[in-house]
Amino acid sequence: MIATPDRTPLPREFFARPVLEVAPDLLGRVLLRTTPDGPIALRITEVEAYDGQNDPGSHAYRGRTARNGVMFGPPGHVYVYFTYGMWHCMNLVTGPVGTPSGALLRAGEIVEGAELARKRRLSARNDKELAKGPARLATALDVDRALDGTDACTPDDTPLRMLTGTAVPSGQVSSGPRTGVSGDGAVHPWRFWITDDPTVSPYRAHTPRRRSS
Repeated sequence: MIATPDRTPLPREFFARPVLEVAPDLLGRVLLRTTPDGPIALRITEVEAYDGQNDPGSHAYRGRTARNGVMFGPPGHVYVYFTYGMWHCMNLVTGPVGTPSGALLRAGEIVEGAELARKRRLSARNDKELAKGPARLATALDVDRALDGTDACTPDDTPLRMLTGTAVPSGQVSSGPRTGVSGDGAVHPWRFWITDDPTVSPYRAHTPRRRSS
């Protein structure tokens, strides 16, 4: 656990770069979630990069829809989507306006407000599992579609804010294929994580879903 992370908000310029620069640079940064019951702070330990219309694995690959509209907007905003009819996942938008790239937050370490996260993640066997995986992360932080479009760069008291935290040296960052991505997008080593961090989620290759007969 980090002792004294920098709590200065990350500037919008941080996110206004290509996603493959931003994604690994998010490791060690802190996401502050303000809830009615109190704050929850998450140190990011694993992310995946999605390069918009250049990336078959991206939600924005085929263009803008009502679901992915936030990705086409300003950098530093939060894109939340609902998947498999039961889970939410959250991303941070990167690049200039109109370039729908973003970084999926896959895992992290709860460094503040663990007692609040535990109430939402009753199945977690220990605190290392509270946000170990993108759906678990969103659940632990009480993130759903209501927060889609939130500006995470504002210094004001908003529900989600990205703080500077403590950047991870490049020598401590690993990369590999993204979890569950199929087709041409499966070959990209665009998953980044803090090497040997116990909160990082296990890698799973894409498994085709069987159609019912």
